[in-house]
Amino acid sequence: MAAQRSGTNKAASDEYDDVEGFAVAVVREEGQWRCSPLSQAALTDLSAAETELKALRSSGAVFGLLDIDDEFFIVLRPAPSGTRMLVSDATAAIDYDIAADVLEALNIEIPDIDPDELDDIEPWEEGDLGVLADLGLPEPVLSVILAETDLYPDEQLGMIAQRLGFANELTAVLDKLPR
Repeated sequence: MAAQRSGTNKAASDEYDDVEGFAVAVVREEGQWRCSPLSQAALTDLSAAETELKALRSSGAVFGLLDIDDEFFIVLRPAPSGTRMLVSDATAAIDYDIAADVLEALNIEIPDIDPDELDDIEPWEEGDLGVLADLGLPEPVLSVILAETDLYPDEQLGMIAQRLGFANELTAVLDKLPR
C-alpha cells in the first residue's frame, strides 16, 4: 500500500470508518447478475478488495465497484493474468491511498498537482476502459459516462449498472447498507 500522506484528508487515517462510500461485488453467472457488499476495508485497501473479489470464485464474470467518499470510483476485475482496473479520477491519488495504489499497479505516476489547486483541475480516468466491454459496456460508452464529471460517482456507477442490466440488484444491495 502506498505510504499514508499527511494532511487533513479523511483517507489519511488508519480507521476504515473515515472513508465513506460503498464497495460492491458484481457477479454474472449463467445469465444472472448478483451483487453483494464487500467489507468496509475494501474502500481503503486495494489488496483487500482484490482478495475479497477473488474469494468469490465464480465461473462467470466477477468485478468490484468501489465508490470512495463520493469523490471517485474504482472498477476492479480480477483475472488469472492480473487484475484489470480503472480509476475514474487519477487526481484522487493525491489525497487517497487506494487511488495511489491503483495508479501504482497500473505503472502510472501520481499526478504532480498542488493539493490546493485540485478544485481547478478537470479529473481524468486512468486504467482499462475496456474492463467491462465483454459484458456489454464498450469503451466509448464508458468514456461518455466518465466524462459526465458533474455526476457523483454513485450516479456514474448507477449508469454502468443500468447499461449492463444489474441496476435493480445494485440498488437492492445499496438499500441494505448502513448509511
